[in-house]
This record gives sequence, structure tokens and C-alpha cells, in this order.
Amino acid sequence: MSGTLYSATATAWGGREGRAASDDGRIDVALSMPAGLGGDDGPGTNPEQLFATAYAACFHSALKATARREQIDLSDSAVSVTISLIEDPQDPEAGWNLAARIEAQLGGVDAATAQRLLEIAHQRCPYSRATRGNISQEVLLVGGVA
Repeated sequence: MSGTLYSATATAWGGREGRAASDDGRIDVALSMPAGLGGDDGPGTNPEQLFATAYAACFHSALKATARREQIDLSDSAVSVTISLIEDPQDPEAGWNLAARIEAQLGGVDAATAQRLLEIAHQRCPYSRATRGNISQEVLLVGGVA
């Protein structure tokens, strides 16, 4: 693609009960089906955990970049993302949908400024942009504000 800044490639074998690895070998994980989806809840990770981890890191980076532009210190901040599999309420037989709940703690920042930074970060984060309008998203400011 024209203008590509970075690409990453990963391959999965065996679906939710197999293995996934990046082409550079930095990631190589066992996958296990959670009990909530009918699996054995084995020791491996799952796609939702991997997506939640990636989304949290990306959103936090967008949040820190937004704050840096405004010369606001976010050294006391954290972002948690919960990815849920949900049934399609319109058609349960159609398959599952995803939902994302983004929770951010911004210590040392007043609530109004923190909320504004979150809104801007949500507009700029590539994961938020890619999923906007496709999955349910909530962005919440949680404890740790001034």
C-alpha cells in the first residue's frame, strides 16, 4: 500500500485451539478456547486477549501523543481495554460481534481536561478509527484524576 509506515504479519494454525506467531518470531503463543465459549480454558491466550492488549497499547500511545502536543504530563496514566464477544441482538444466528470498553486513568489531570484528551485520542487512535461504526465502543474516564 502506498504510504505504509509499518506492517506486521502473523499466522495462526488450528484456530482458537492452536498456535499463532508473528513472522519475525517475536510473538509465538499457544491459543486456548475460553470456557465461556465452550472450551477447556487451557493455558493459552485467545484472540480477544490479544486484541485487547493491542488496542490498549495503541490507544494509550494516541492519548500520550495528544497530551504531549498540549504539553500535559500523562506519566501517571493507564489504559485498559475489554474486548467482549456478544451475540448479534438482531440475528443471534448470524454470528458474534465484538464490543470494546476503553477505560483510562489520568492521574494529575482535571476531569474536564482528561475527558477532552480521551475524546481526541479516540478520534486519532488507529484501532478506534478502524472499529468505529463496526463494533460497540465505550470510552470511560475512571479513577485517578486530579
